[in-house]
Amino acid sequence: QVQLVESGGGLVQAGGSLRLSCAASESIFSINTGAWYRQAPGNQREWVASFVSGGATNYADSVKGRFAISRDNTKNTFYLQMNNLKPEDTAVYTCTAEIRLTVSSRKRSYWGQGTQVTVSS
Repeated sequence: QVQLVESGGGLVQAGGSLRLSCAASESIFSINTGAWYRQAPGNQREWVASFVSGGATNYADSVKGRFAISRDNTKNTFYLQMNNLKPEDTAVYTCTAEIRLTVSSRKRSYWGQGTQVTVSS
């Protein structure tokens, strides 16, 4: 069973940066679309950023100008570069992607387990 695996979370001071990665646990054919979500304690999960197959990206207003989503098709991995982090960015960040396992398979959505990001003031 293919899984998405996040990495790069951790503890950082306000104003610092982190880069999250999201990679498939096994070899796959392609990632069509991808997104990052986050959930802080006591809050609902919220969408952070996403990209579509054509390359267009979108961001939540709360992170626009500070976060950047990107992908490396050669590694079937995508990233979330987070700059100028604020304490309110503290949350569990989870990636999701629409993946085609083989050239002939249908696209399916997968979710990762999440990685903790903590921003201290």
